[in-house]
Amino acid sequence: MLFRQLFDTKSSTYTYLIASAKGREALIIDPVEENVDEYVNHLKELDLKLVKVIDTHIHADHVTGASKLKNNTNCSTVMGENSPAETVDIRLKDEETIEIDQLKIKALYTPGHTSDSYSFLMNNYLFSGDTLLINGTGRTDFQNGSSKDAYNSLFNKLLKLPEETILYPGHDYNGKKSSTIGNEKKFNPRLQVDSVDQYIEIMSNLKLSKPKMIDTNVSRNLMLGSI
Repeated sequence: MLFRQLFDTKSSTYTYLIASAKGREALIIDPVEENVDEYVNHLKELDLKLVKVIDTHIHADHVTGASKLKNNTNCSTVMGENSPAETVDIRLKDEETIEIDQLKIKALYTPGHTSDSYSFLMNNYLFSGDTLLINGTGRTDFQNGSSKDAYNSLFNKLLKLPEETILYPGHDYNGKKSSTIGNEKKFNPRLQVDSVDQYIEIMSNLKLSKPKMIDTNVSRNLMLGSI
């Protein structure tokens, strides 16, 4: 398998480029608009045909590159069926699988950070968006977020995956690139709780400032980044 993890320094966003091999079909997860030219260069270098671009949810801290990539490559845009985005080509149900060459990617509905958050599982790779982060979890205080839903998504879905499952998050702010479900269960401070009420209390007291340009970013992302 061909796999590249790309990083946007401005928003600390991870974007993932995946294909079965050079010269084959490819998909991109969580592209950032400003970096589309970089993604296209990777595609050309590896002789890949981009066929699908996935957004894990409506982002607040950056504008998606989905529409720009579609215009450049004629790929299909993909989100979960709960997304409020208006121009999505393919809407996946919870547990639904899409295939690209020999690769199978399963959509997992994991609301909490936002009401439309999905994670994507490919073999033992988990692309968790903002639902589960390395040593953290996604905030739940805007975009119809819910700490109760997040707890359910984490403890009743993602943390029940095999402990060797490799975690690839949508963001990291400390230079970490990946983890495992087992490591997060043991060491993630947000997950060391005994009840949903304890988790809600933690999330209610984070006192985080809202992302800059949140209103503009969200409104543009509802159109998959098109202007």
